[in-house]
Amino acid sequence: MKKILVVDDEKLIVKGIKFSLEQDDMSVDCAYDGEEALALARENQYDMILLDIMLPVMTGLEVCQQIREFSDVPIIMLTAKGEDMDKILGLEYGADDYITKPFNILEVKARIKAIMRRNGKKSEPSEPARKITAGDLTLDSDSRRVVISGKEINLTAKEFDVLELLLFHPDKVYSRENLLQTIWGSDYPGDVRTVDVHIRRLREKIEEDPGTPKYIHTKWGVGYYFHG
Repeated sequence: MKKILVVDDEKLIVKGIKFSLEQDDMSVDCAYDGEEALALARENQYDMILLDIMLPVMTGLEVCQQIREFSDVPIIMLTAKGEDMDKILGLEYGADDYITKPFNILEVKARIKAIMRRNGKKSEPSEPARKITAGDLTLDSDSRRVVISGKEINLTAKEFDVLELLLFHPDKVYSRENLLQTIWGSDYPGDVRTVDVHIRRLREKIEEDPGTPKYIHTKWGVGYYFHG
């Protein structure tokens, strides 16, 4: 049974999402402010977190950022604001996806299942463990760990997926559209700025000087590639 945490200060919204997900045999915990959400995320292992941006005590963005310090659980941000900046900020803080209110519960369930399907495929033991080293960087696909110069780097699920794809295909240039299709899937409603945000966050985490990258390079007008 999949375990979901739903966080929103609007109790009717939480009640509706909880009821609908439970109809699909999911276990649902609920939180109504940021502090409560963070405590539950620390105490439990969730398969997915639905996290509203506008919350009492701590904002959803603050909660997302702190969760990313100890977990790569998939996070879908819920926002009543439609401005692009809010969506981009959600991704900057480590969210995997976002849904703008008002939303159709069927859309929410479809997004959850799509992310779980992709994560489930990654966890299937269909291939032997793969580990690759480039310079000081080592990526282990089986444990989903990245180590640079002996220090483990904490990546979100999507950041890891992007790095893994580029690293296992060195010098192959991927367009932003191709990365979006491959990593996020054809049903993802976002645009290529999602890719740019994740590449920027990756560089900030794995490069000594993000402005002069050693590993993830830009082919201007084409896309991104790994060379290390």
